[in-house]
Amino acid sequence: MPEGDTVWLVAHNLDLALASDVLTRTDFRVPSLATTDLAGRAVIEVVARGKHLLMRVEGGLSVHSHLRMDGAWHLHRPGARWTGGPDHEVRVVLSTSAWDAIGYRLPVLELVGTAHEDAVVGQLGPDLLDPGFDAAEAVRRLLAWPDREIGQALLDQGDLAGIGNLYKAETLFLERTSPWTRVGDVEDLPRLVERARRLLDANKAHASQATTGDPRAQHWVYGRGGRPCLRCGGRVAAASQGDPPYDRVTCWCPTCQPGPGPADAPSPRSRPPGRRAPRRT
Repeated sequence: MPEGDTVWLVAHNLDLALASDVLTRTDFRVPSLATTDLAGRAVIEVVARGKHLLMRVEGGLSVHSHLRMDGAWHLHRPGARWTGGPDHEVRVVLSTSAWDAIGYRLPVLELVGTAHEDAVVGQLGPDLLDPGFDAAEAVRRLLAWPDREIGQALLDQGDLAGIGNLYKAETLFLERTSPWTRVGDVEDLPRLVERARRLLDANKAHASQATTGDPRAQHWVYGRGGRPCLRCGGRVAAASQGDPPYDRVTCWCPTCQPGPGPADAPSPRSRPPGRRAPRRT
């Protein structure tokens, strides 16, 4: 699933192409919106909220989409060949006089009232890439369940929105924190949250998602299970973390990130009763 910086860049590019222009053609290819026609309405703006995209148009409507694993938006000049996939994978075409915006394989595509966007994104925590990001509120939400492993807590979009598996792993490595550390035992949680925000912000304007500063080896531990740690030379570990279906492969360096490991994680039966379901949207 794309991380928050990837979704921010998609929204930014769509906004540059479409904002302030009038839609000349709309073609929704999902049953629930098959008769919807937004032609003649101006696009006000396209914004990201965590991993969600909101295209706001005149008349108080927002086109809400989510990429999840396979979705994508492509921009093409009118008459140019579409390159995002076969036609049967197109879910929506939104055209202005200057651009065609094509949504491919979008698992979530719906129309909501702009004044009621909270119905689809209100469950999210503070957005790490929002200029008004509320770090104190993010920390408060994380600490509301202090016995969770920090590796799971960072993926809960209801605590803070935008972090995926990549930035979870890289943030924890840079903070020398084991993914299995209890949230309540993290030495400096505000600093960790700020580290995550800076990593996403540094990468939001391009697609590389480099966290090391070296384009030849972009990530410290993410995707490097079994390979040498770039800092200490030890072996990077990898293990599944979390309860199905929300488990993810976590990479970490046991030397650089000392602390509990997967063998120390409580079994699902030993977790607190009435636990909140993780919000991964």
